[in-house]
Amino acid sequence: MREYVSLDLETTGLEPKKDRIIEIGAAKIRDGEVQETYSLLVDPRIKIPERITDLTGINNQMVEGQPFVEEAVGGLLEFCEELPLLGHNLMFDYSFVKHSAVNMGLTFEKQGMDTLKIARVLLPDLESRSLQSLRQYYQIPQQEAHRALEDALTTFRLYERLRTEFEERSPELFEPKTLICKAKRQSPITPAQKRYLQDLVKYHRINLDVEPESLTKNEASRLIDRILGTFGRIVR
Repeated sequence: MREYVSLDLETTGLEPKKDRIIEIGAAKIRDGEVQETYSLLVDPRIKIPERITDLTGINNQMVEGQPFVEEAVGGLLEFCEELPLLGHNLMFDYSFVKHSAVNMGLTFEKQGMDTLKIARVLLPDLESRSLQSLRQYYQIPQQEAHRALEDALTTFRLYERLRTEFEERSPELFEPKTLICKAKRQSPITPAQKRYLQDLVKYHRINLDVEPESLTKNEASRLIDRILGTFGRIVR
């Protein structure tokens, strides 16, 4: 029996240390069939960049009132159980989940399969091996591109198509490999930082694009430095 979880995320950017998850999509697959799905929007507690809204269609109003990352990732970890992961450029999605898990004091050590790596080996002559290019190459139907669950399902269908075509010739490509991603726990904003940041915001009449409570200690330090560099210190 072959069982795994196909995973895809939408995020505010490319760097897990500073960018945030805005949507999680995952599908539990058993013997080539979808058994269960996990799909939800995530409130990143920061303004979503316009370029991300243009790409995904996810805007600030859509994530308002949705679960914060702690609840969303906690549910994902339960959903994944001990199963290996599948993804297209899997380390991107894995690194975001790993960083969130570590910040929550949880472990997330996984094995996984990557359709991008598989396609690079087996389909070297294609001009593009992006998920959407491969989907079109294999004529895999999809309703919405750059939405997490739809992309996770497309990745599953692509993997099974590649497996049908190439596994007998290259079985090692389709076996789970240990995923290695180092993530260090980031401390939350300190009470002193929070008070000073609130004083700066009030004094300079600034509208922040992020909820201070969601900042890490390092993020808060950088934001304070940026405000001081732009607006100056509080003059009593």
